Amino acid sequence: MASGHLEMNNLVVTERRNGPVVMAARRLAGIIGELLRNPTAAFGVIVVAILLFTALLAPVLASHDPNVVDLGNALSRPSSFHWFGTDELGRDVYSRLVYGSRISLTFIFIVSIIVGPVGLLVGTTAGYFGGWCDTVMMRITDIFLSFPSLILALAFVAALGAGLENAIVAIALTAWPPIARLARAETLTFRGADYIAASRMQGASALRIIVKSIMPMCLPSVLVRITLSMATVILTAAGLGFLGLGAQPPLPEWGAMMATGRRYMLDNWWLVAFPGGAILLVSLAFNLLGDGLRDVLDPKQK
Repeated sequence: MASGHLEMNNLVVTERRNGPVVMAARRLAGIIGELLRNPTAAFGVIVVAILLFTALLAPVLASHDPNVVDLGNALSRPSSFHWFGTDELGRDVYSRLVYGSRISLTFIFIVSIIVGPVGLLVGTTAGYFGGWCDTVMMRITDIFLSFPSLILALAFVAALGAGLENAIVAIALTAWPPIARLARAETLTFRGADYIAASRMQGASALRIIVKSIMPMCLPSVLVRITLSMATVILTAAGLGFLGLGAQPPLPEWGAMMATGRRYMLDNWWLVAFPGGAILLVSLAFNLLGDGLRDVLDPKQK
């Protein structure tokens, strides 16, 4: 009996320790289940999962080294040996697309972890304090929003210099304002809530109220907005690569692949069709996934 009680106590302690983890896992599983019941959102989930799978297993999935030059097979048509054909240097287009998914995922991941916290902090701070703080922060946000994202990213890259790292920084600098605007709007609806007033009466600091009480309430909407913004991130990264200001050769970035292939596209359609199709498919997938997340996390939007 003693051993039975001991095992029961250990089980209870384990459940208490792992409670938040289990709850988060169940919530995530529930969200994925609801997304998969929506056909358009399911398409987005599947494409994003394929992108992640391809990026992680690129060395296994690629049929050739993406940077090996074979001039004897330059501009070969799609075949059983080169599924998507070869480019002007004889490099396998399919393998370059597969490795290019890593670059796209790098843009998505790094930009997300930068713009999410920055936009959330700026928006909640402006909305909570109001007054001159709100005015200054939102006018700066408006300045960023007044320029098209690609044009603003071009300006930052011109100042920082061409390259993959600078392109990521430039895109991150242009992607946070919409998130800040959304977080501010959400904060204005929560600022006068009773639980916020109760926290103030208990002596909680403004920073604690923002971080502990307001940010978690804004998080679902911000996550949806970040997901929707990833389509713009992909397109802006491809635009910078196409103009030669993003990832530099010989990196197999999809926009750069289209830039080099456009000179041969009339007779060698595969050089732009497959990279362009990948950009279109991934951008569409993130838009559909964002719409599905909005329906799941905010039922009022249905």
